[in-house]
Amino acid sequence: MRSKLVAARQALPDRLERSVELQSVLRVWLVGRKEKSIGAYWPIKGEFDPLPALYRWTEGDSDGEMRRIGLPVADRATSSLRFRVWYPGCEMELDAYDIPKPKDTDEFLPQMLVVPCLGFGPGGVRLGYGGGFFERTLNALKPRPVTVGVSFTHGFLPFLRADPADLPLDAILTEDGVMYERG
Repeated sequence: MRSKLVAARQALPDRLERSVELQSVLRVWLVGRKEKSIGAYWPIKGEFDPLPALYRWTEGDSDGEMRRIGLPVADRATSSLRFRVWYPGCEMELDAYDIPKPKDTDEFLPQMLVVPCLGFGPGGVRLGYGGGFFERTLNALKPRPVTVGVSFTHGFLPFLRADPADLPLDAILTEDGVMYERG
């Protein structure tokens, strides 16, 4: 199922238009949020790129407290993620899985995580690539950050159910709007 979802996402003929819409949905959803630090991801395999919307979010800081964006650094030993400050133009290097990560920037604990969803289902259920990095990371972070999944609507799987180890997301956004938000 995962390989079919990746192929379908990469084949979307209007993926650019969907990305523009999802950028807008994410920016609007972030308005008024109290968090000052967000951990995100470097997009791979046709994933939505949240970084432009998140960078715009950092520019909207009006209360004098700096907002920070971080990208994950994969730790092979623990199979979890740590987050380092990212900004446009910062020096990057490849992590243990050949995904770009910020080089020599400060590490921090994010108050919110924006995570890619390969697929998603009712009640905040997320389908990732199967490595378990997100779950291990989320279980290790104290306090638990707010979690928001982002996906194109093609990834909706109405019969997807969580495994016992899966942690539901707090919200899921698509190019069509907020698909789920914990009440």
